[in-house]
Amino acid sequence: MKRVDRRTGKRCLAKSVRRLGVFLVLGLAGWTGPAVRAAEGAGFRFAPVSESSLGLWEGDRRVLVYNHGVIRREGVPDRYARSTYVHPLYGVDGEVLTDDFPADHRHHRGLFWAWPHVRVGDAHHDLWLLQGIRQQFERWIRREASEREARLEVQNGWYVGEEKVVDETVRFRVHPVRDGTRAVDVAFEWRVLKGPLTLQGAEGKSYGGLTLRFAPGTNTAITIPAGRISEDLAMTNLPWADLTRLWTAEGRTSGAAIFVAPDHPDYPPQWLLRHYGVLCLGWPGVEPATFEAGQVIRTRYRVWIHRGAVDATRLREAYEAYCREVESGRQGGRPAGG
Repeated sequence: MKRVDRRTGKRCLAKSVRRLGVFLVLGLAGWTGPAVRAAEGAGFRFAPVSESSLGLWEGDRRVLVYNHGVIRREGVPDRYARSTYVHPLYGVDGEVLTDDFPADHRHHRGLFWAWPHVRVGDAHHDLWLLQGIRQQFERWIRREASEREARLEVQNGWYVGEEKVVDETVRFRVHPVRDGTRAVDVAFEWRVLKGPLTLQGAEGKSYGGLTLRFAPGTNTAITIPAGRISEDLAMTNLPWADLTRLWTAEGRTSGAAIFVAPDHPDYPPQWLLRHYGVLCLGWPGVEPATFEAGQVIRTRYRVWIHRGAVDATRLREAYEAYCREVESGRQGGRPAGG
C-alpha cells in the first residue's frame, strides 16, 4: 500500500479546505464562475412547489411553474380564481418574466390561453374573464426530465358547471439554455365534446388565445418583423412578436417572444400588443370560428426567452430556425388541424 507523508497530507488537506471555503464564499455571494455554471447546467428536474403547483428547474436555474390546481390571491375576489397556466416563467438568469393577478387586469395570469367569447350551443361564456366556464386539471400524461430536455404533458377539461365541453391537452417541451436563450415549445389540442363550439376574440382588439402577461418593468420595447414599434397594435397579423424590458424586481434587461408555427390555422394569426406588458395572440381573431362535436383544434408555438435586448434581425433568425425545426418534424407537438 502506498504511504503518504503526514506533512504532505496535512498541506493537501489544508489547501482543499481553503479551496472549499473560497468556493462557498463565492457561491453565497452570487458568483457565477465556471464551477457554479456547470452545476446549474446539471439537467432538468421537476418538483412540487405546493399542492397546486409543479416547478421545473435546470440544475439550480428556475425555469417555470405550472399551476395545475386552483390559485387564489388574498384580497382579490374569488371570481378570479384560476388554474392550468404557467407562472412564474423565468428568464435565463432567474428573473421573473410574468405577472399574476395584476391590479390593472386581475384576470391576467402569466402564460395562459383563453377566449373572451366561448359559445357552446346558444350559451355564451367568457374563459378570458373566468365567467361561466373554467379550465380544470385532470391528470398528468407525461412528466420527463433529463439533461437534454424536459417534457410535460397535461390533460385538462373545459367545464360548464359539472359538464365537460372540451378535452384539452397541453404539451410543453423545454430546451436547455444556449447562448443566453431558452426555447419553451407549447402545443395545444382541443377536442370538442359538446358542439357547436364557437371561439372569437375581442371586438376591435382581437385578443383571445395564447397570452403572455409580463411582470412590471421599464424601458419596454416591442419588436415585430418590421422592427421596433412605438405604438400599441391591435388586429395585426404577425408570425411573431417580442417584448423586452428592464425588470423592476431584479434590475435586469431581458425578454421573451412568441413564435407561431407555420402550420398554425389561418397563419399568420392576429395579435394585440400592449406596451404596458402583454403579448396576446388573437386566433381566430375578431371573426368567429365554429367547430362541431368531435372536431379537434391544434396549435403550437415557441416561447423564446433571451438575455438582454435583441433586434428584429436576431429575432427573425431565431424564428426561421424554429420554422425549420417544425418543418423537419424535430419540434414537439402535432400538425395543426381543424
